[in-house]
Amino acid sequence: MNQPPSHRSGGPRGGPRPPDRPVARVGRAPLGGRERSVPPSRRAETPKSPTLTIMIRAAFAATRSLKRDFGEVEHLQFTEKGPGDFVTNADIYAQKVIREHLLKARPDYGFLGEEGDPAEGDGTHRWIVDPLDGTTNFMHGLPHFAISIALEHQGDIVAGLVLNPATDELFWAEKGFGAFLETPNLIRSRRLRVAGRKTVANALVATGIPTPSRSRHDEYLRSLRPAMAGTAGVRRFGAASLDFAFVAAARFDAFWEFDLSPWDVAAGILLVREAGGTVTDLAGEPYRLGGPSILATNFDLHEPLSRLLREA
Repeated sequence: MNQPPSHRSGGPRGGPRPPDRPVARVGRAPLGGRERSVPPSRRAETPKSPTLTIMIRAAFAATRSLKRDFGEVEHLQFTEKGPGDFVTNADIYAQKVIREHLLKARPDYGFLGEEGDPAEGDGTHRWIVDPLDGTTNFMHGLPHFAISIALEHQGDIVAGLVLNPATDELFWAEKGFGAFLETPNLIRSRRLRVAGRKTVANALVATGIPTPSRSRHDEYLRSLRPAMAGTAGVRRFGAASLDFAFVAAARFDAFWEFDLSPWDVAAGILLVREAGGTVTDLAGEPYRLGGPSILATNFDLHEPLSRLLREA
């Protein structure tokens, strides 16, 4: 009996593909190519709530201008908010786009963004947004920056995303449903789990360096020396939201920093926790938004790493 043609090979009985059929190519266009302003369509996506879908659409809407400005950084206008703390027209416009999308969909919700213009809202729900985390990287043409959006409900972060417009990597989480990664080259969402490493000496740790004008700069420097000596390495990439995302994705084993703002950490905290990790301050106490220090890692590394950084 004749067998039907194989759907895997593209030709009958697994033979070569007919020459007149085009070969599909998988890849990602450079930033200078076609811009993505809406979430990429993928098969077998992990189901998302309507609220998270709103957040994702707002983030991708803002990537259009960020990608354009990233390709023309030499013409970018910026001001210095403080020593080493910059804001560009790209930050301001991206927040405007995100704010409009979020408040149009949920007009009763509050809004807190890095670039000002807060909204009080209903007192129970609040969007927390960093429209461009890693502004200094962005200004220097380094493709390591992100949009961070979180939803807070009665003081608890219930949804969050971190999107790198340079790579289209989208990290997202909803409380109680896990953390996931989506990219244009993934057929389906990939569930994230923090690394299982148990020995501090083998851990790759990320950090952020506060500017010398910050009150805890000297305290940070004291924690850096033992971290460099007692771990497999310390990395400083310049975008805290992506550091959290990389801990959730097991690219880093831990992340610590001082004096971060709510928009720096809100989405990232949920990513790490939903990926099976823990987030506290350096004393091991529950972290509260705006707290003086933060440590994100897995449960095995948490206590010894916290002690190493504290006892500096």
